Amino acid sequence: MRNILITGLTAMLMFGSCRDLTELNINPNNVSEAHPQLLLTTIEWGAFQLEGSGPLYPSRMVVQTDGENNGQYYNWDRSDFGSYFRLRDVTKMIEEAERVESDAYLALGKFFRAHYFYGLALTFGDIPYTEALQGESNSIYAPLYDEQKNVFIGILKELSEANDLLDGNTETIFGDIIFSGSTEKWRKLVNSYRLKVLMTLSKKEGEAGLNLKGDFSAIVSGQPLMESIADNGQLVFINQSGSQYTNFNNSGWGSAFYMDSTFIKRLQDRKDPRLFIYSDRTKNAKEAGLAEDDFSAYEGGNPVAPYANGNEKAIVGNISKPNLRYTIDPVNEPGVLLGYSELQLILSEAAVRGWIAGSAASYYEKGVRASFEFYNKEAENYSAYVTDAAATSYLAEPLVDFAMAGTPEEKIELIITQMYLQSFMQSGWTMYFNNLRTGYPAFLHRSPAETPPTRWIYPIDEYQQNEVNVKAAVTRQYGGNDAIREVPWWLK
Repeated sequence: MRNILITGLTAMLMFGSCRDLTELNINPNNVSEAHPQLLLTTIEWGAFQLEGSGPLYPSRMVVQTDGENNGQYYNWDRSDFGSYFRLRDVTKMIEEAERVESDAYLALGKFFRAHYFYGLALTFGDIPYTEALQGESNSIYAPLYDEQKNVFIGILKELSEANDLLDGNTETIFGDIIFSGSTEKWRKLVNSYRLKVLMTLSKKEGEAGLNLKGDFSAIVSGQPLMESIADNGQLVFINQSGSQYTNFNNSGWGSAFYMDSTFIKRLQDRKDPRLFIYSDRTKNAKEAGLAEDDFSAYEGGNPVAPYANGNEKAIVGNISKPNLRYTIDPVNEPGVLLGYSELQLILSEAAVRGWIAGSAASYYEKGVRASFEFYNKEAENYSAYVTDAAATSYLAEPLVDFAMAGTPEEKIELIITQMYLQSFMQSGWTMYFNNLRTGYPAFLHRSPAETPPTRWIYPIDEYQQNEVNVKAAVTRQYGGNDAIREVPWWLK
């Protein structure tokens, strides 16, 4: 037995001496290569997450009663470049997709690049794009800023390339927690997202170098799009640690977080039953025995009044909080990045603008019904309020009925308002940017000097680490004034 052990040990030593020492010194916790599926799950989890309460304040959906919230009072300043950190993972996934020759993962990489650069461009204006994320590959640590127009052109190009890579692709996308590996569903989302980006640029119709109307029409007529809520680009939460609803047990939704009166009134005026899903009755209404589906049982705080006014309403029990389900239910509804309902409303607006043929009213109705269907399915305890019959009744309400809108502008106001009313805790900043683009629905503000800001100031880190390029971008766009009410290209 001893001789067998010695022989085996000798063989192992001989084998080991023939191997390159660099192979033996590889740190298993710092691998240089990995299949892109190992990166995809993390990328998807980050990209499809809810954005929390941040967009709700400036979009006039919630108020704070224990202090001035910068978003509520339109007095914010800087944002950050945090999306570039997530784009690092996307860059690595693209590199690995190219290494293993996977067009499917490469397509998803292009989609996520487009998604993050879209958000960055809307936030700031000009941003690093062409030279971004090349510190490791090309030693570019101070990237130039691309003009916002060129960033959007690049975004649309990457989405088009993603669609082409997915066309006829039969790969199974492992690690996919959004569509369970379906390239077909991903292709529908990619093309639907293309339409969203094109509509975002509606104020630039006729701009040289862009073909918004033609490109939009070609996608609608020739590419697959989401066909029902089953195609929603959404993150489904499960009751397991690390996979629960974003705001589950969120202490930030404490005693000082209440509904905005303007949002509640818009829902009340339209007899919109989604109010019961989004909000809770006031303390006084509960004590008076008012039913959950009694529209008069809900009231919010004035978003432009001093925050102490809201606190006084809370003390006397006359203001509604967001529905408690958002913090006590570990699952809730999925987080929707882009859904069928929003797509139908985008198509409705396109029909009004003459970008596509078809009935704007029909698209509008499908969009509203899809929102009701989504909550009927996902908000189980409230499903009785959002049945198809309830949607039919709702669509006949005077402030909802599409037939009541006479002019194109009135029709667009109806469409954008519906996009707004369905977006509580969904779609991130889309509702705010839609207001900047169209003016609908009108947001209250305290004075002419405090209208909704059109952008954010560049991060202080850029002034410290990329000063020449950020200052050049500010001079080119805003005459050297890096301020929140300077108007970026897409809004001019």
